[in-house]
Order: sequence, then C-alpha cells, then structure tokens
Amino acid sequence: MADHDFDEATLRALSDEGNETALDRLADLADARSDVAALSELLDEGSEYAGRLLTRRAVANRDLRELQRLSDAGSPDAGTELERLLGGGRQS
Repeated sequence: MADHDFDEATLRALSDEGNETALDRLADLADARSDVAALSELLDEGSEYAGRLLTRRAVANRDLRELQRLSDAGSPDAGTELERLLGGGRQS
C-alpha cells in the first residue's frame, strides 16, 4: 500500500461510485487490521484484490475449507491454490 493515509469514508464513497482503486485501498486497510469480515464483504462487492488477500491468508493457514469458500465466491486464485495444495505436488 502507498504511504498515503486516506479517510476510509472517502475511500468508501469513491468505491461506491465505481472506483476500483479506492476499493483496493479499502481492502489494504482491512488487511492491515486483519479484518477478515471486511475483506469478505469487499469480495462480495466484487473486489478481486480482496479475494487475493483472503486467499493469501487461507494458504498461509492451509485452510482448505476457506479456499473452497473463496473459490465458490468467485476468487479464481483460491481455486488454483486449493488444487495446488490438494495435489501435493503431484504431476498429471
């Protein structure tokens, strides 16, 4: 995240108007405070970046159920990581 401190309410207003960069900055703020619920809400709003941040957390925790949930919610990275973990390095 950049070294800018933006007001969260302003970022929210911009993201509500369709500004995807503002949506990404909201995800950065939620990630910095480990607010998984806020990240999940942002994913529900269509933030692919929030999905990537949640996927990174799930991979670090080896949380297969969370990866499946994220994949079902439309996060393509989660599906890829889930298959990678389940494959255990197996070659097709």
